[in-house]
Amino acid sequence: MERESMEFDVLIVGGGPAGLSAACRIMQLAQEAGEELTVCVVEKGSEIGAHILAGTVFEPTALNELFPDWKEKGAPLNTPVTRDDIFLLKDQEKAIKIPNAFVPKNMHNHGNYIISLGNLCRWLAEQAEQLGVEVYPGFAAAETIIEDGQVKGIITGDMGVARDGSHKDSYMPGMELRAKYTLFTEGCRGHLGKRLIKEFRLDEGKDPQHYGIGIKELWDIDPAKHEPGLVIHTTGWPLNESGSTGGSFLYHLENGQVYVGLITDLSYSNPHLSPFEEFQRLKLHPEIRKYLEGGQRVAYGARAIAKGGYNSLPKMSFPGGLLLGCDAGTLNSSKIKGSHTAMKSGLLGAEAVFEALKEGKTGEEITSFQKRFEDSWLYKELYAERNFGPAMHKFGNVIGGAIAFFEQNILRGSLPITFHDTTPDYATLKPAAECPKINYPKPDNKLTFDRLSSVFISNTNHEEDQPVHLKLTDPDLPIRENLPKYDEPAQRYCPAGVYEVVDAEDGSGKKFQINAQNCVHCKTCDIKDPAQNITWVTPEGGGGPNYPNM
Repeated sequence: MERESMEFDVLIVGGGPAGLSAACRIMQLAQEAGEELTVCVVEKGSEIGAHILAGTVFEPTALNELFPDWKEKGAPLNTPVTRDDIFLLKDQEKAIKIPNAFVPKNMHNHGNYIISLGNLCRWLAEQAEQLGVEVYPGFAAAETIIEDGQVKGIITGDMGVARDGSHKDSYMPGMELRAKYTLFTEGCRGHLGKRLIKEFRLDEGKDPQHYGIGIKELWDIDPAKHEPGLVIHTTGWPLNESGSTGGSFLYHLENGQVYVGLITDLSYSNPHLSPFEEFQRLKLHPEIRKYLEGGQRVAYGARAIAKGGYNSLPKMSFPGGLLLGCDAGTLNSSKIKGSHTAMKSGLLGAEAVFEALKEGKTGEEITSFQKRFEDSWLYKELYAERNFGPAMHKFGNVIGGAIAFFEQNILRGSLPITFHDTTPDYATLKPAAECPKINYPKPDNKLTFDRLSSVFISNTNHEEDQPVHLKLTDPDLPIRENLPKYDEPAQRYCPAGVYEVVDAEDGSGKKFQINAQNCVHCKTCDIKDPAQNITWVTPEGGGGPNYPNM
């Protein structure tokens, strides 16, 4: 097929904190050197920030490096953290507040800010455009161009394709966007990043990546209960009842609003568990409900989180490009933060790419990136916390937390040994018959809600007449194998009601139904399906959630 083609010096796939930081830094370096470079950012969301979802308590370390004058430039960091409270929820009624002296130091947030990461990315995109970067939201990177063993760019998704594959009147073929170097910053479990890791064997000798599913809501609450800057984290109930790990957060930002959310580690073993329903239960706990009662839910979203850390970090360079930010897995789970680390990886990538271009390189692997990474605070931070995730998975939150406390507060460094978790998250499910069923309460539509009303306030929208972007390698496997063995867990691990087991219209039995228009692009299905039978690919550009202030 003949496609239109555009060429750039640097192409960046994904308008999140890593990609936008890289774009800004490359242009800063070019201007300092008096050189002209063409830099392009493509983003699948309808606008920058539309698909961005994180906690977010934000550490400004990397932002200080990128824009030391960010306050003067109006960066949306409006609510400094004033207090940290951490609770062990013992059951659905009781909680113990953990004294600050016993909290691992990485969970102290003095000097950090409660922000909307989506709004920060919108601001970063403005800075990038002012520096001369071309930013194109609504363009999904569908394929990678690999020629002669080298990445040469990407092909954007076709527009106007009907579900049956035919071309509608509005059909527009995708464009080839070619570049001397392409940076992949798609966020956690990026679908092109996943292919690049396999194609170039970037994960050889590494632990498998591990993930959590983060589910989050934005609430307007009673002003009398609002304390701007208050950060609350919890561990224990409700996840401990099913032998699972993870934890919750409640952050008081500005304008009488709070973020509330639950991160469920996707290494859980009980296929009856529903991360969405666990989050609904969490909000009924007295320590959480006391803030939400009388308030109103404003927005909802969900996103997978890469939690493997240093042990799971793939090689980040390959011929023609770099894999950066959460696409590689740079999040520091012991801090429950990934934005500052994603941004720093973007800055390091920008500096390495600019140096390569200055030397006249076009697509040769930037082997110097690894040394640049290892000399940075990012490497030191991730290496020091390499035991946190494996300790939590092996020993649970309480003993794992004690190990983290010992390393961070007593040793002020890491143990001389390294824990590993070599079981991928999709392989941890036990047969449904061996696990207790979990009875979740019906939603009260005041504090707790169902999936469909939740998806509605995520502003998720897809053109319905388009190919389903959730691909089944074997369409019969969900009913043939997953249903009898695991009671088809996709019905429960998806936080958007995408997957259902329903009666076939012809009376032939059960069928696996995919409601792709509900998808909030969290990628949980791609990660947790026990048969690895579901592959998430990008839908038509601009589709998906449209998160406000998240």
